[in-house]
Amino acid sequence: MKILLISLFLLTAILGAGFIFNTTQKQKDWPVPDADKNKVNPIAADVSSIADGKALWGTHCQSCHGKKGLGDGPKSDNLKTEAGDFSKNATQGQTDGSLYFKIVKGRDDMPGYKKKIPESDDIWSLVNYMRTFKK
Repeated sequence: MKILLISLFLLTAILGAGFIFNTTQKQKDWPVPDADKNKVNPIAADVSSIADGKALWGTHCQSCHGKKGLGDGPKSDNLKTEAGDFSKNATQGQTDGSLYFKIVKGRDDMPGYKKKIPESDDIWSLVNYMRTFKK
């Protein structure tokens, strides 16, 4: 009985450590150069821009990040990294320039969209739409 309890404890500890390691791996920092971070969005967050951003979101982002940016898109379970919950301060607290940089450059599972969305005004509209996810 004592060996069974020790084995169960060790198994629980190993699984817990694996979960913590896996979660840590999924949430690594994504540094943005100051020049990009400090860029100001030149596109007003008006009805037209947000509608344009929403259309782009549906085409390019929703499959991983979900309809409302909660990281629950149909492809999110197949990613090695978290798709993220964009309603949280971890995203909403970033500058528009940081979000723009990350969309353009991509990283890991997140592709860069410089070629898929070549017009910078469209990417800025996408950033404006992402701001609507704020809780």
